[in-house]
Amino acid sequence: MTFQTIDPPLRLPALPVLSSRAGALARAGLKRFGLLGGFLLFWQVAATNGWINPTIFPPLDTIIAALWNSLTSGAYMDDIAISLQRAGLAYGAAILLGIPLGLFMGQIKPLEQALDPILQFFRQTSALALYPVFILLLGLGEASKVFVIFWATLFPILLATIGGVKEVDRKLVEMAQTFGAARLTIFRRIILPASVPAIFVGLRLSATTALLLLIAAEMIGANKGLGFQVMNAQYNFQIPQMFAAIILLALFGLAANALLVALQRRLCRWSELAR
Repeated sequence: MTFQTIDPPLRLPALPVLSSRAGALARAGLKRFGLLGGFLLFWQVAATNGWINPTIFPPLDTIIAALWNSLTSGAYMDDIAISLQRAGLAYGAAILLGIPLGLFMGQIKPLEQALDPILQFFRQTSALALYPVFILLLGLGEASKVFVIFWATLFPILLATIGGVKEVDRKLVEMAQTFGAARLTIFRRIILPASVPAIFVGLRLSATTALLLLIAAEMIGANKGLGFQVMNAQYNFQIPQMFAAIILLALFGLAANALLVALQRRLCRWSELAR
C-alpha cells in the first residue's frame, strides 16, 4: 500500500501586501503634509540661492542648527521651564474655573441670560488691550503675565462648556426625569458626557490662545521665557535664533493639540466629533 504525500498549499509572499500598505501610507502622508513639505523645501532652496533675503529668512538648515545648539547647550532650558510654568498655571486655572462654571451656568437659564452680556463684552475685549490694566493692578512681575494668559484662555473654555450643556438633547433629559432619575444622576449620566466634545473644542482653542498670549506677555517686562528670547534675538539681529525660538513655540503648540486630540478620542469614542 503506497501513501501519496500532499504538498502544503503555496503561500504567497507578504511583500506585495506590505508594499501596498506602505504605498497607501505614503500617499496619505503626501496628501496631508505635501503642501507643507513643498513650502519648507521652497524656503530652503530660495534662501540658499538668494531668491529671498537670507538675512531676514535664513535657510532652514541654519535655523535647525541654531535650535539644536540652543537645546543641547542648555541655553533654552530655563526659558522653556518658565514659559511652561506661566502657561501651565494660567491654563490650569482657566480649566478649574471655566468648566465647573460653564456646567453650572448652562443648566440655569436665568443665570446664563443675566451673565451672557458681560461675558460677551469681555470676550470681545482683547486681553492685550487689558494687559496695561493688569500691570497697574498686579505689577510687572509674574502675576500680571499669568493673569493675562488666564483671562484670555478662560472665555473659550467657559463659553464652549455653556454651549455644550445647552446642546444636550432635551428629550434624553425628559426621558430620564420620567423614569425618576435624580438630578445628580441626570447630570452625571447625560449632561456631562454629552458636553465633553464641546468642552474639548474649548480646551484646544484655549491651548492655542495660551501660547499666543504667552509670547506677547513675555515680550513686555520679562527677562526669561521663549517670548523674551524671540524679542531679544530680534533686537540683537540674531535671526536664526529668533526663528529657532518661534519654531520651538510652534512645536509646543502642536504637541499640546495632539495630546488633547488623543485624550478626546479616548474619552469620546462614541462621538463623531472625536474623529
